[in-house]
Amino acid sequence: VRWELHQLNERPQTNYYQNKLRLALIGQSLFGQEVYTNLRKQGHRVVGVFTVPDRDGKADPLAVVAEKDGTPVFKFPRWRVKGKPITEVVEAYKAVGAELNVMPFCSQFIPMNVIDHPAHGSIIYHPSILPLHRGASAINWTLINGDKKAGFSIFWADDGLDTGPILLQRECPVEPNDTVDSLYNRFLFPEGIKAMVESVQLIADGKAPRVPQTEEGASYEGIQKKSNSKVNLAQPAEAIHNWIRGHDKVPGAWAVIDGRTVTLYGSSMLGESVPAGQPLEIEGASQPGVVTKNGLVLYGSDSKALMVKNLQFEDGKMIPAAKYFYSGDTARVELTDDERKIAEEIRGIWKGILSNVAAIEETTDFFKSGAASMDVVRLVEEIKQRCVGLQLQNEDVYMATTFQDFIQTFVRRLRGEDQEEEMVIDYATKDVNNMTVKMPWQCFINGKFEDAENGKTANTINPADGSVICKVAYASVGDVDRAVAAAKEAFEVGPWGRMNPRDRGTLLYKLADLMEEHQEELATIESIDSGAVYTLALKTHVGMSIQTFRYFAGWCDKIQGKTIPINQARPNRNLTFTKKEPLGVCAIIIPWNYPLMMLAWKSAACLAAGNTLVLKPAQVTPLSALKFAELTVKAGIPKGVINIVPGSGGMVGQRLSDHPDIRKLGFTGSTPIGKQIMKSCALSNLKKVSLELGGKSPLIIFSDCDMDKAVRMGMSSVFFNKGENCIAAGRLFVEESIHDEYIRRVLEEIKKMKVGDPLDRSTDHGPQNHKAHMDKLVEYCEVGVKEGATLVYGGKQVDRPGFFMEPTLFTDVEDHMFIAKEESFGPIMVVSKFKDGDIDGVLNRANDTEFGLASGVFTRDINKAMYVSEKLDAGTVFVNTYNKTDVASPFGGFKQSGFGKDLGEDALNEYLRTKAVTVEY
Repeated sequence: VRWELHQLNERPQTNYYQNKLRLALIGQSLFGQEVYTNLRKQGHRVVGVFTVPDRDGKADPLAVVAEKDGTPVFKFPRWRVKGKPITEVVEAYKAVGAELNVMPFCSQFIPMNVIDHPAHGSIIYHPSILPLHRGASAINWTLINGDKKAGFSIFWADDGLDTGPILLQRECPVEPNDTVDSLYNRFLFPEGIKAMVESVQLIADGKAPRVPQTEEGASYEGIQKKSNSKVNLAQPAEAIHNWIRGHDKVPGAWAVIDGRTVTLYGSSMLGESVPAGQPLEIEGASQPGVVTKNGLVLYGSDSKALMVKNLQFEDGKMIPAAKYFYSGDTARVELTDDERKIAEEIRGIWKGILSNVAAIEETTDFFKSGAASMDVVRLVEEIKQRCVGLQLQNEDVYMATTFQDFIQTFVRRLRGEDQEEEMVIDYATKDVNNMTVKMPWQCFINGKFEDAENGKTANTINPADGSVICKVAYASVGDVDRAVAAAKEAFEVGPWGRMNPRDRGTLLYKLADLMEEHQEELATIESIDSGAVYTLALKTHVGMSIQTFRYFAGWCDKIQGKTIPINQARPNRNLTFTKKEPLGVCAIIIPWNYPLMMLAWKSAACLAAGNTLVLKPAQVTPLSALKFAELTVKAGIPKGVINIVPGSGGMVGQRLSDHPDIRKLGFTGSTPIGKQIMKSCALSNLKKVSLELGGKSPLIIFSDCDMDKAVRMGMSSVFFNKGENCIAAGRLFVEESIHDEYIRRVLEEIKKMKVGDPLDRSTDHGPQNHKAHMDKLVEYCEVGVKEGATLVYGGKQVDRPGFFMEPTLFTDVEDHMFIAKEESFGPIMVVSKFKDGDIDGVLNRANDTEFGLASGVFTRDINKAMYVSEKLDAGTVFVNTYNKTDVASPFGGFKQSGFGKDLGEDALNEYLRTKAVTVEY
């Protein structure tokens, strides 16, 4: 199973140059870590790393990786005192004998006798196209000034402030709604690492330029103080937008609203269409702002508009701008005379229910005054009887428990202000498989479909012929942040977090019913988007997804803690019990081989446990996830509970890993990306992680097997879902005495397989998921032949449109070969033989891998089967079967195939936390 196209299909290529250097790295952060790692890969020797001291007991990422490699690491808190170099620090530096100082994200002031000491001097990375915007906040000023180009420079350090000669520069366009974060994630970070490595090699080869910086156009502005970051609203909208996005996060641009300082976050330019909303006076603005359902609209002096997503008050409280008039002590709805009369009647209804309360005050709390669930029903029904046609719900009482808040909710409902809008979907349609398939293609955030913040889209391709199915939104970091904010609000204050677990289960059952009702459409989408054979998509991709939601819907009201006998603190007594609680906002990142099923495996357990989620589908197969999002609305899942953000792993996936409001991340994909995710999750907020990663599953076939079954299941173990199967048998070990007969029979069956249109019901083998993967499989086979394995059949792309790979069979595969160790993730059967009776020998060979996802054995000997299943080092062992997964059986790997479980009761624990409560009485 894999995550992202570009990360998956390109094996890293090491370039070996003639010239190498001894380097000192002076810097910090993940950027410094990546520069260090890549320089070492290129063969340069890092003789010393100089980074910042540990913070709260945690070493900087650069120090962590260098210490692991045994590279000398120095953590000087400072290099100078009162402007003078510290002698012992400088001497320690000189002792490492560097020929060049490389300074990625160096935050310390380094003395010139260190800068100039190496033979080649020092180079430093700077996030700006020098000479413009020098200084620490240069990239902020790129946005504030409305520059159309951003980029970075690598320059030769001198005694000036970013004034040394330029070695190398790279540029990128600034998109209209770019932020510091989006520029950093898209360009400054990945391209900056490559450029640092390239610069070092240019120096090593004697080809590095020194282009003097001109003073013309050079500017230096320090980081703004909060007092200086007030927005000037008497200027064009674009200038206001640039000021807000340039000050985003720190220190934050602010304005005065209702006499209070309010900081503005998440700015984006609007087109000509401005949503309707409630006017809001803002000090210094040319005209009032408008609080809309999407955020706060501000107008510039040119009457153009921009949208602000979030607001922060002086006490630190942050709210969605759309909720300004609903937040605590801000303005409230003014009642008309008729509404006041109805409010007094409702006061009487409250008094009738809360007969123990002397008077119903504005601050009287319905539940703290003794009301129970039946009283909620009575209150809602009495009010409905008084106001026929009013759509009041039980949840409205739970969400507004004081009398004044309840009346506010009631009046808004009476006026129709809080009515949910009918979902509007801009479908992409396609007439295929004897039906018209309607496919949402936008981001799904907070219960509605909307364009990506930057308006970007990407094509999704039909692998059967290479044609474009439709365009799909390409989410930005801002879209992820909005999705997480929606999920957080849904969990903390929405109805989902307060819902009775049995009611939550009812909604999930309803969702499963809707998936079943739309199963043919879902299976068609899976087939055209992922290349799955339609019959398999119907039975497994969609069928098992439906089963998964039904299974976990049944768990919703069965999640229990336990009582624990502890040592009593006499003469008192104690009761200790545990509670299982949801984690909060969870992120889920799924692969492209089973788009809907992997969504179901993770999200069903996540939702049953009571969490909310933000899900990133694979970039190349987003359509079934977005169709699923549509069905969640029809099922009545509250808005914000489920959010779908299609896009790249490098941007969307990375932001989910880094986001401080996400408490759990579930990932299925490659082992290298899993490691990176785990690292990001640890460094951000130590969020919980579960990983289902790569595999090279062994299948052992003994001579006493049922040959018919071993051939049939052995074929399935490799070719199921055209080999794009995380538990696919990556290597078959066949006992010597039956090896030739087994190969002969397998070859006969391979030749019968029909390769073709996945929508044709008689097709056995559809196209690979995308072209890059197809090319990788061909290369994989070429390597196998080059290493000396015998290519019995296949090994090439089928000569027809689309990405079809011939079912392939290799024999005579030796343990040291690339194809014996690496996962193909395609329809390639890799067979090795083992000596008759050598059970322990074949077990050692089967376990000689860093993967441990699945495994299998075929034998009629029950004792042998049990012995082998005990010794196989994998999370799943199949005996005389293969690919037999079930929603009730836990699924997950050992070793570098990951940890954590999908499916079964074990999966619930991945999305729960245990709280222990001790009571003394």
